[in-house]
Amino acid sequence: MTQEITETIGTDAGDARVTWHRATRKARLVLAVSHGAGGGIEARDLQALAAVLPAHGVSVALVEQPWRVAGKKVAPAPKTLDTGWRGVWPAVTAPGLPVVSGGRSAGARVACRTATELGAAAVLALGFPLHPPGKPEKSRADELLGAGVPTLVVQGGNDPFGKPEEFPEGAHELVEVPYGDHGFAVPKRADISQEEALAVVTDAVVEWIRSLG
Repeated sequence: MTQEITETIGTDAGDARVTWHRATRKARLVLAVSHGAGGGIEARDLQALAAVLPAHGVSVALVEQPWRVAGKKVAPAPKTLDTGWRGVWPAVTAPGLPVVSGGRSAGARVACRTATELGAAAVLALGFPLHPPGKPEKSRADELLGAGVPTLVVQGGNDPFGKPEEFPEGAHELVEVPYGDHGFAVPKRADISQEEALAVVTDAVVEWIRSLG
């Protein structure tokens, strides 16, 4: 188990919170990853990454956006999310290591939109919301394609915000979590267990981070 260290970071959007899970061997990089618009850092995939990656030389910084820290129920506009993310960047770059900018759902959009500006080494997009459910015409593909850095998308096979086959061609890599929904939950009748589904996520991220050099 890694020791959790939590710090509060003042941003122009309010106070954010960063919970560190430090690498248990010599750290090679930092994965800074935030939550979506409907939940926090307790999300199963974020917790799984925080549990697994430190043993692979990756310090994981779980970032709570100011609206969550303030106890609000509804996420603010995208530009406000970007402001909060920019505000925590000095804290996640403080160790002096390359930083992978990551997030799930709305957090993935933030990571993509700000990656080049902030100098992120790469982007990890968990459950990228390619479009609102049932509205494929309202595509957000331009955000993903505009990240400008190596990008890994991990997407549930049954994600109503965009199934893997809906994603456009591009420089990003894409890994499918079979049967997974937007939060990578799998039905009990699925051919894989919930633990196996999460292992697809963590194994893919470990392998991809190794490939970054």
